[in-house]
Amino acid sequence: MPSVFFSKLSLYLDLIRWNRPAGWLLLLWPTLSALWLAADGFPGWHLITVFTLGTILMRSAGCCVNDVADREFDKHVKRTAQRPVTSGRISAREALLVGAVLALAAFGLVLTTNAVTIAWSFAALAVALVYPYAKRYVSMPQAVLGVAFSFGIPMAFAAMLGSVPWQGWALLVGNLFWVLAYDTEYAMVDRDDDLKIGMKTSAITLGRWDVPAVLMFYVVYLALWSWLVQPALARPWAWWLGVAVAGAQVVWHGTLIADRSRDGCFKAFRLNHWVGLAVFVGLALAIGA
Repeated sequence: MPSVFFSKLSLYLDLIRWNRPAGWLLLLWPTLSALWLAADGFPGWHLITVFTLGTILMRSAGCCVNDVADREFDKHVKRTAQRPVTSGRISAREALLVGAVLALAAFGLVLTTNAVTIAWSFAALAVALVYPYAKRYVSMPQAVLGVAFSFGIPMAFAAMLGSVPWQGWALLVGNLFWVLAYDTEYAMVDRDDDLKIGMKTSAITLGRWDVPAVLMFYVVYLALWSWLVQPALARPWAWWLGVAVAGAQVVWHGTLIADRSRDGCFKAFRLNHWVGLAVFVGLALAIGA
């Protein structure tokens, strides 16, 4: 009996990509950055806990929905063919049940905030559910993912202030460009397989302009955030140091994806959370008393 339990637990952990934390870290850093901005400094342990655990839970739930939606396509992609749902080790119904439990747990955390945050959580859930199907109809589905992966920003402002100022939405737009950058790198890994099965991705849409477009997305992200956070900076040098560290990583990523190799593009994608960490640390050190 214990062996059955641990075997099933291992499958569930594989389903939610537990051994690949880069996914939830990509959501976490901009969300925490928004919390620090809204609070003009340390936002308190309650909201840090809510948004950190909520980010992990919702990313995990998103993996469940995504794998069910893409299970037929994933059979034809080298990187995804052995996912638990695709390989038949977990049924689609079971995966959706796991996702629902995780999403409900995340909603329980949101209930400890305020009515505005709770209301926006439904919009965040709707975008997250739409994304897996956008890849069938939208030529740049990474833009839809960008909204889904950036929704923690307005929710952080709502939880801290009880409303979302225009800067919160502007930061979402800026973060969307970062998502476009790293998810295009991700899409470049599977471009050959996606072309065969008719999947739409930014890597396919951009064609030979993919590498310069990725670099441009990074620049727009860092430039927009730099402009938006300026009024809140008590120590601008810390912010610009964070941006410099992030920018150095962007240059390195440019070298990794230059030849469009699977390994180089996948490595660039996996290491993007360090870009977000550099921006968050620079911001956290730059604002507050």
